[in-house]
Amino acid sequence: MATIEPIERIVFDVPAMIAEHPPIIHDPNKRAVFEAACPDRCVYAGELGYSRWQALDLPREIDPAAALARVTGAPTVYDYVPVDDPAGAVEWHVNFADPFLFFAYGTGLFAQDEMMCAEHPVLGSLVEALRERGHAPVTEEHGRPTPVLVTGAERRCYVITEPDESAGRPRGLYGNEFSAAPEEVVRAATVTLDPPTITNIIAMAAPSYRSGRYTRETIEYVLMTAYTGFAAAVAESARLAPGAPVVVHTGYWGCGAFGGDRVLMTMLQVLAAGAAGVDRLVFHTVSAEGAAPFEDALEVVRGKLAAEGPLGADALIDRIDAMAFEWGTSDGN
Repeated sequence: MATIEPIERIVFDVPAMIAEHPPIIHDPNKRAVFEAACPDRCVYAGELGYSRWQALDLPREIDPAAALARVTGAPTVYDYVPVDDPAGAVEWHVNFADPFLFFAYGTGLFAQDEMMCAEHPVLGSLVEALRERGHAPVTEEHGRPTPVLVTGAERRCYVITEPDESAGRPRGLYGNEFSAAPEEVVRAATVTLDPPTITNIIAMAAPSYRSGRYTRETIEYVLMTAYTGFAAAVAESARLAPGAPVVVHTGYWGCGAFGGDRVLMTMLQVLAAGAAGVDRLVFHTVSAEGAAPFEDALEVVRGKLAAEGPLGADALIDRIDAMAFEWGTSDGN
């Protein structure tokens, strides 16, 4: 793949950015998480890298069998623990973004995107700094994907979202349950990380809120979005750590509030990662029980796409289109 460059790249000094553009948090429970993550007199450090990337044309050929060889399932949520294999990798975590970057970080929403922002409070400052500079904080523009990469984001806390009646969260804290919970329950569920860890992020938006059969155009758009985001991560990794392997962590992107089909969205990410040259795609299924769509997707790729070797991108999309995948329903979070 030829060397690619972003539409724009900015490097921020983190202490200065947070001082000049503190996150704007309206929801009291989000404010409680922020105060636990960033108590008074806490010390910020380092630089935050921001880049936004133009949609890439798909490669002439995509090899499904090669893509399958690079994917691993993990029956967990993101835990941000570095992988052992391959060693020394540059690691990235997919943010299941809205077309407006981190748009709900200060609200009562608490799905995957908002959880990542709460854990990495510098992301709220990034949005405010971009707006102040006149940059559009978006992951789509003019009907085309423009994924955003963020490097060097401090992860300062995490929130325990699993149901626990004895802790006052009988239905957990994910999604709409978060804003409905008493503030003291949220504070008790927030674990501060000291020292913070560092995360690299791929923010990309999946299509949302549709029904019926997936169109060929939507399948192509999803594949292009994931390919662009993953290829950008490969390019940035080569710039930051030449020669290091690249690992991307993802999950059921676009399959919660956006109502995407889990099997299809898994397949397209697997194929995109292989085409982009990602060395390892770690697919998080939340739990062992949640792994069935992931396993089904791998079986479809193995049984219906991989046998003939590399396929032209158009032919590959035609074959996936012929499988007649249908939109699901939003989970309401």
